[in-house]
Amino acid sequence: MEVLKALEVAGRTCYKSEEKITDESAISFVKKLIDRGHEAMIEHFSVSVRFICDRGVSHEIVRHRIASFAQESTRYCNYSKAQFGNEITVIEPLFWEKDSPAYNVWETACAAAERFYFELLKRGANAQEARSVLPNSLKTEIVVTMNLREWRHFFKLRTAPTAHPQMREVAIPALNTFKEMIPVVFDDIVV
Repeated sequence: MEVLKALEVAGRTCYKSEEKITDESAISFVKKLIDRGHEAMIEHFSVSVRFICDRGVSHEIVRHRIASFAQESTRYCNYSKAQFGNEITVIEPLFWEKDSPAYNVWETACAAAERFYFELLKRGANAQEARSVLPNSLKTEIVVTMNLREWRHFFKLRTAPTAHPQMREVAIPALNTFKEMIPVVFDDIVV
């Protein structure tokens, strides 16, 4: 509710109608902003989210230009170290059944990538050089900060039926959390 109150204060500045602010007015005011497409007002609040996903999905996330990102670096993270369990971690694709022919090919490719990554390190390559053989399925963590207007844009694109299945796997739960935490602003985005 505090987010909606902050958005109302910003929005009412445009109309010089701050005197109309009450304990209950924020919900209806912000709903009117959204309904009228006056979304510039919701740019006055930003939210940071930590996603754990594969590198392929993270490459789609960073396409959103009105955002700030902090991502686990394959340049500096050496997966042969104990803090990483002396292994690469991959995100399993949800679109193939385990033990299906496609899944088995994927699993073999990831195992080979890990083997070659460690071989390169053994031969003197540093992490930023060895990373060139790591797969898109490599697990990554990325912190994303966007204003609420950009989050709306993100969710409209990344929860759509045409979005990549693994993008939807992280975007839909995030949208549901946003709907719980910041009602009104995201209620009209339907999955």
